[in-house]
Amino acid sequence: MKLLRYLISVLLFFLLGLWCVSIYLLAITLQQLNFVSISWLVLIVLSEYLLIRWTFYIFYDKPIQVLELTIKKFLVGSLKNEEILFKKTINPHLNYVLFFFRKTLSTLKNIKSEFIHGKEIKSEVDFAAEIQDKLFHKNIPPVPHLEIIAKSLPAAEIWGDSFDIIPQGENYYIYVWDATGHGVGAWFIMMMVNALVSGFSKVSHKWNQILSLTNDIIKPRVKANLLMSMLLLRWNATEKRIYMTWAGHEYLMVYKHAQNKCFKIKSWWVALGMTKNIHKLLQEREISFEENDILVLYSDGITEAINQNKRDGNEIMFGEDRLVQAIEKSPNIGEMNIKTARWVFKNISIELSHFMWYKYLQLDDITLVTIQYISPQYKKEDDCSEIMSDELVTDWNWHK
Repeated sequence: MKLLRYLISVLLFFLLGLWCVSIYLLAITLQQLNFVSISWLVLIVLSEYLLIRWTFYIFYDKPIQVLELTIKKFLVGSLKNEEILFKKTINPHLNYVLFFFRKTLSTLKNIKSEFIHGKEIKSEVDFAAEIQDKLFHKNIPPVPHLEIIAKSLPAAEIWGDSFDIIPQGENYYIYVWDATGHGVGAWFIMMMVNALVSGFSKVSHKWNQILSLTNDIIKPRVKANLLMSMLLLRWNATEKRIYMTWAGHEYLMVYKHAQNKCFKIKSWWVALGMTKNIHKLLQEREISFEENDILVLYSDGITEAINQNKRDGNEIMFGEDRLVQAIEKSPNIGEMNIKTARWVFKNISIELSHFMWYKYLQLDDITLVTIQYISPQYKKEDDCSEIMSDELVTDWNWHK
């Protein structure tokens, strides 16, 4: 570096000397004009110009041209790795600038590549979400003697919990599930399990058998951290009886009209994918379900919702007790003074929004299903609309 500065200093002194000689010769020429003196003057001035021009080219023009060419190639997408390895110049200050641009263009190239790759992934995620939406967010099939309101609200493009209703003869299979997380892994196991459940429901009418066979398939094929909890109901429309099977999911909420009270039935056993051979663990049990009673199935996205827009250790979760209160405080309708699936669903949505101050941070997917055993005296015209009215303001847009 010191030698380079010494050479630059010598060159500058040389140029200064040429400049002084030029001035001296110009003064002589003005006193004695002849062809030889004028020729020498022109030759010296031209040589000085060429030397100065060459110096600027080596010091500045050439490196800047390389930089400009590299930027152009980067913009049109033809930049190769070796083209961004700028050669050092004899100008130490310009070397810092070239080094900065070399690093910058290298970083931009990586960002550009990652952006293109990210767009491809985003396109695939959108396609997966489209398939998922068409499969699960469809119209609820009519179920004899039951009024069902069911919605899901995903936290991301693809989600891991939802609901389904599968009619098979006199049996109607109603269930909610919650896969681990809400990303691609959750999407994968959710699609796999739902396909297996739909298939096995054609060969067996009991939930515990259907789930046991499903678990036999998925356990050896998925990672240990990919699990799915489920809460399943089988409604026999002929017998007008309902049966429940647990697979490590949340409580089943049962509102009994006769007692005007909501009860919690704890779920137990194991989630799908947790262990092998669960045939003896899963059981199907009948649940007392009479006219005007209401069942509520949900995912933990509701009970684990927090009352502020960030986690800082001061947050409070919505919890099961507030959910029970939201069910019991739902308004009654008609001459029979009964609660309905629509009103229970709406009131839970309203209470949840109020708890979260209408500025919610949705940390997880949310699924909510309310089921009413309707009596012959039930009249839909007395019930609330399925569409949230203006006076029932809520941030929860149950669009699916």
